Amino acid sequence: VQLQASGGGLVQAGGSLRLSCAASERTFSSYTIGWFRQAPGKEREFVSFVSRSGTVTYYADSVKGRFTISRENAKNTVYLQMNSLKPEDTAVYYCAARYGVGSNQDEYSYWGQGTQVTVSS
Repeated sequence: VQLQASGGGLVQAGGSLRLSCAASERTFSSYTIGWFRQAPGKEREFVSFVSRSGTVTYYADSVKGRFTISRENAKNTVYLQMNSLKPEDTAVYYCAARYGVGSNQDEYSYWGQGTQVTVSS
């Protein structure tokens, strides 16, 4: 499956952005979709995932209560609503797909290109 992430940009601290991850295949609903991010000089880290039906979601502690993940299988799209953004949320955000559920990035088989999110203080 091919994934396309979009929606990044520059926002002030406390602001909001919504990222989208669009897929090219009708089998999109077969995959768990995860979001990961990589800040400059740091390793890529898990942010959130949503199961293929959308009934199971999971968040990293650092974003819990501020970010919301959702999906519209009819549109082959997953969203990451990011509220109350902080400068430490600045990173390149990637979406990825896998079978099954989990937050281990090594178990995600398909990756989209990243989208830059920059939060100014």
